[in-house]
Amino acid sequence: MTHSVTLIGKPECHLCDDARGVIQRVLAQLQATASVTFDEKSILDDDVLYQQYWEQIPVVLIDGEQHTYWRVDEKRLTAALTADDV
Repeated sequence: MTHSVTLIGKPECHLCDDARGVIQRVLAQLQATASVTFDEKSILDDDVLYQQYWEQIPVVLIDGEQHTYWRVDEKRLTAALTADDV
């Protein structure tokens, strides 16, 4: 199964940088066993995203559904991406 991971944040956000690092580590570990695409969006470029998430960034979506915000747990993200029904 293919999953998509989206990181919603903004430039110069240290928590966003931390979240990106966790996501990149997890995707590197899963590259041989799972098909996952990764995309980033800035709340500064999209008014709808800004209104929805400005208090929660960074926000991680899996297949368009909110997975977590603020801090990304590596084990939880891995489990979600390797589960049959995310």
